[in-house]
Amino acid sequence: MTQQSSTTKNLAVITGADGGMGREITLAVARAGYRVVMVCFNPEKAEPVRRSIIEQSGNKAIEIIQVDLCSLASVNHLAEELLQRNVAIDLLMNNAGTLDPRHIETTDGLARTTSVNYVAPYLLTRKLLPLMHRGSRIVNMVSCTYAIGRIDLPDFFARGRKGSFWRIPIYSNTKLALTLFTLELADRLKEQGIAVNASDPGIVSTNIIKMHNPVIDTLCDLFFRPFIRTPRQGAATAIDLLLSPEAEGRTGTFNASCRVKPLSSRYTAHPMRRILWDETEKIVKEYLI
Repeated sequence: MTQQSSTTKNLAVITGADGGMGREITLAVARAGYRVVMVCFNPEKAEPVRRSIIEQSGNKAIEIIQVDLCSLASVNHLAEELLQRNVAIDLLMNNAGTLDPRHIETTDGLARTTSVNYVAPYLLTRKLLPLMHRGSRIVNMVSCTYAIGRIDLPDFFARGRKGSFWRIPIYSNTKLALTLFTLELADRLKEQGIAVNASDPGIVSTNIIKMHNPVIDTLCDLFFRPFIRTPRQGAATAIDLLLSPEAEGRTGTFNASCRVKPLSSRYTAHPMRRILWDETEKIVKEYLI
């Protein structure tokens, strides 16, 4: 593992850094003095966000790297570029996510939602581990919907290809998978001193929650407005896990509203933890060599 001085701030890598919560997380990390890599799908869209964050934070060490989380080859290319630079990574924020309204299959044969929300973060995180060190922090953006998720293999990776498609259960399945990955990775990295935690932002006012139906969106806004958080509020827990001194040394936890939310043994001892890890490794194995 890359070594660093305890007082030196190295690199922070943030996926979906130009979105609602991603922007807030990137701004907080930039203000804390880290060199930041904004991992974004559309660099042209992300560039005004980057300039705004530089202006607000006074931190000019912010760059954009393009990636398509629907393509494992693209994720691998990003990781290889960072590995070649050989700059220590202090913070990795797997923030990007999607809630597709219909089944879309990637070139890797995965459901797009599954690739973006789970398989891509799995691959990126494992590829970047050689750049991490004791004290590095990994935060995965999960969701309270993990509670209704199910992992049925092998259907989990391509759910929606056949039959009817309902996006909420598929999204929930990916967030359960990311939660289980968080717990398993935390156990595997505990001896190395690398912290891995999950952040639940709650229901946040971002494009991801829109149903793209004017009637349904209006009704949801009317009935759920008291419970919907702003991107800044939703990002607060992730920012706390990345930057707070109080979070130092914390690992393998599920967090909401800037507090640890204990998980039942149904999840901490979930039978799919190691099985899912191994099955996902088979999918990405050509990139882990």
